[in-house]
Order: sequence, then C-alpha cells, then structure tokens
Amino acid sequence: MEFDVVIVGGGPAGLSAAIKLKQLATAQDKELTVVLVEKGSEIGAHILSGAVIDPIGLDRLIPDWKEKGAPLETRVGKDKFLYLTRSRAFPIPNFSMPPLMKNHGNYIVSLADVCRWLGEQAEELGVEIYPGIAASEVLFGEDGAVIGVATGDMGVDENGNPKEGFMRGMELRGKYTLFAEGVRGSLSKELISKLGLDDQSDMQKYGIGIKELWEVLPENHQPGLVQHSLGWPLDDKTGGGSFLYHYGDNLVSVGFVVHLNYENPYLSPYDEFQRFKTHRAIRGVFDGGKRVAYGARAIAEGGFQSVPKLVFPGGALMGCAAGFVNVPRIKGSHNAILTGIMAAEAAFEAINQGRSHDELSRYSTSYADSDVYRDLKRVRNVKPLLSRLGTFLGTITGGMEMWLNTLLPFLGYTLGHNKADHACLGKARDFEPINYPKPDGTLTFDKLTNLSFSATNHEENQPVHLTLRDDQVPISENLPEYDEPAQRYCPAGVYEVLDDENGNKVFQINAQNCVHCKTCDIKDPAQNITWVCPEGGGGPNYPNM
Repeated sequence: MEFDVVIVGGGPAGLSAAIKLKQLATAQDKELTVVLVEKGSEIGAHILSGAVIDPIGLDRLIPDWKEKGAPLETRVGKDKFLYLTRSRAFPIPNFSMPPLMKNHGNYIVSLADVCRWLGEQAEELGVEIYPGIAASEVLFGEDGAVIGVATGDMGVDENGNPKEGFMRGMELRGKYTLFAEGVRGSLSKELISKLGLDDQSDMQKYGIGIKELWEVLPENHQPGLVQHSLGWPLDDKTGGGSFLYHYGDNLVSVGFVVHLNYENPYLSPYDEFQRFKTHRAIRGVFDGGKRVAYGARAIAEGGFQSVPKLVFPGGALMGCAAGFVNVPRIKGSHNAILTGIMAAEAAFEAINQGRSHDELSRYSTSYADSDVYRDLKRVRNVKPLLSRLGTFLGTITGGMEMWLNTLLPFLGYTLGHNKADHACLGKARDFEPINYPKPDGTLTFDKLTNLSFSATNHEENQPVHLTLRDDQVPISENLPEYDEPAQRYCPAGVYEVLDDENGNKVFQINAQNCVHCKTCDIKDPAQNITWVCPEGGGGPNYPNM
C-alpha cells in the first residue's frame, strides 16, 4: 500500500504529525495520503503517563481545542513538593523552585484519553488509522533509504506456523516514514543503531514509571493538586521519586519513578512503589478508596545531550522515540506534540517540492531553533548531577543549575552521562537482599493482582516477543552474578527463576504478562533480552491512564 506519509505510533507525537500534515494539505487544497499504525488494540490502549500536560503543544496544533472538547478539564491549582524520610515529610518551599518547575497553567489529564481525542481529530481530517497493527520491520530501498514499514503477520503459532485465521502482514510504503513509537521503540532502536544516529550524541538514560489510578473518597480529594516527592523509600544513591495528581471525579494518579541507573540488583522498583504508599504523609489519601487501574512504562531521561540525529534518508524520529522528556519537570507530552508538528511541516514541504526518501533537514533546523530545544537545554545538567551526587545534593545543585540557566541562558557547558544503565548494576555479593513487606491487599498489592488491573492480554500461542540472544545467560551468568535481576526489575512478573523436576534452575518467560514497559530491554546487565513487537492488539488495554 502506497502513501505519502507513513506514521508508526499513535501517541501524542504520531497523532500530532498526522493532524498537522492534513491541516497543511487542507489549507493549500492539496491531496495528501497519511496512514498511522498503532500496535495497541485502540488508540490510547498503550498510553501511560502521569500526566500533567503543558498545553503549549495543543495551543499550536489545535488552537480551539477547548471548544472542540479536548479532555483537559482539571487545571493545576496547587503545587506541593516533599522530601521524605522514613517517618517524616519535609516540604520544599515553592519560592525556591525555578519558574519552569511550577505547574500553574498546566492541566492534569489522562493522556490516554487525550490521545483518543487526538485520534478522533485526525480521522475527521482524513487520516487512515489502523489500530491493532504492529509495525515489525523497517523497509529499506536499494540506496539504503527508508521506504516504509512492514506489519507483522497475524495468526502465527509459537513455532512460526500459520494458524486458523492467519493473515499476512502488509508493506506500507511512503515517501517519508515518521517513527513515534515511544520510549525504546523496537524499530527506532534498530534505526538508531543501524544508521548511527547516536554517533554524535550521548547515550540515552532511562527510568521506569509505575502507576496506579485510584478513586478516592471525596473528603480525600483535592482537585488540581499536584504533589511530587523525593527520598524515602529509596536510598540517596538511588534516583527517583513520586507523583500524586488529583483530578476528574475523585480520581488520583499515583506513581513512582525509579531511575534505571540504580546499583542494587536486589532492588524491585515495583515493591519500592508499594512501600512508598505506606508513608504516613501519603497513605491517608487512599483510606477508603479503591484502585481502578495499573500500568508501567519506561521513561527517556537522557535529555538534551542524548537526543540522537532526528532525520535520515526517508524518515525521522519524533517524541519519546528520540527522548524529548524534560526530566525535572516530568513532562514530555508537550514536546512530543511540538516535534510531531515540526516533522510534519518538514515532510509536507518536501512532498510539495516533489521530493521523497531524502533527509528532512528542515526538521533538524526547526528543532535547533525551537521551544523544545530551549526547554531541554535549560535542564541538561540535572540528570548528570543526580547521577553523580545522589538525590539530596543532586537536587540542590540541580535546582541551582536550573536557576542559573534561567537567569543566564547563554551558559554553555554540558555534563555527560557516565555509563549506560545496564552497566550500573552491581554484583549481588556486594549487596544485601531487600526484605519487602508483604502486600496487605488494600493499600499495597502483589504484582499479579495489580497486573489484572492493566487489562493486559496476549494470544498465548504466538512467538515469544521477549527474545534471548543466548538462552544460557540468565542461569549461567545473571543468576550467580546478579541473582537474576529480571525477577525484580520487571513490574509485571514476566520473568521467573524456577526449579525443574530435577532441582535445576530454569529461566521462565511469562510473555503474556508483559505490559510493554521495555525495562528488560534496557536494564538486563548482559543485554541479552530484546523486546520485539508481539502480534498487533496484544499488551495492556489502559482505559484512562
């Protein structure tokens, strides 16, 4: 199937690019065919974020978004920052925070619902959207340019043989192909490596964000409250923190982020999240409430210095596929929308000029003179400072750094990232196991119980989408050296070490549990696990995350 533009991924960046392309075509009375493929069962099914959204992107994409009913209803009314110790919570004064850290004027939203609304806007403009279709292969022309993508076959059993209802995948070819797969997208990862797009940038860094959505009692609900915390239950060497966002009809988004450069192989990000909720300053919010949804997702944290080259012959990277998250603000949706707009403008201009399959140099130029560039540049040294100095000193010096870059934006120095996240993991012999409290089933929950609130589903009889380069590594190397950390860093119970009938250790992959967070692809110390797209429509089905 031939199109002018093929877009991979139905998140904020991909949908914004699709909308902008059609807006430009309509304004100039041009015919332009745009197709968007999304591996989730529907638009929004795989979207998970806090989320507090800066409306700058929507303002530029759809200026009348309020009149059109965009689901941005709860405006931020109060910012609250806490530093937690085991038994106390110390407020961080708002006046000490750099201006960019203030959330007034932003909105607390379900990003999944925002994407569903964007999908409706795109379809009204004539974008062809194919949900439940996983792009599994990049197509290259004879000259090496990207010419499109191939979607995966449907109805294949675990041995690769066709089942009843088998359907062959399609080739979707375009003059330009835009990749907006989100963090650690499988095709984007391939393109960055194959084309050397990161040769002139620093390594990417990551975190894992784990989230629950709660319906709380009205007396515990403070609409418009945005609360963040640092500190307990993490030690000072382990970066991360929490968020609680009050919005909607007695809803609270509660989440916990752990930076994936942590050292202790016994650490479980999921269990740290559960432990966080028991803090005396936190738990009261949930008294009498009920958890209604659960999910997890990796976060790109490298920032300004880790953004790869954005363009290549035939296509471009947008949104979190390129790592446009502002880490201290814990925001990336606005930058995803803005980069989608810039990529679309570059692609439309090129097609108008009769070009195809070349580099969209206008996109790179636009980025270098954009609000996205300036947004990331001001906070570029915060993540390296946290990694070097720990949470307490890193937060203080990072705050000073942000103030300096606000007052003196011409400061030019940029700190680098020391090493990849998987290389930061220490050996098990150098750490003590962590004894996590048993879940109480009311405030804290075990992984598999929470997993059921993500509506995750995969067809079991299909090829495993979590592939091992070497089947022996988990037991022969990772178990003795690191006590096989996949058992703990995965927030969905995908990986287990079991005893077989002969008492031998075996590594079991429960691929049907996978919430597509990509943490295993990032944190495995041997870099032995590769995440590839399962059959389209598989994975979580987030209703309102």
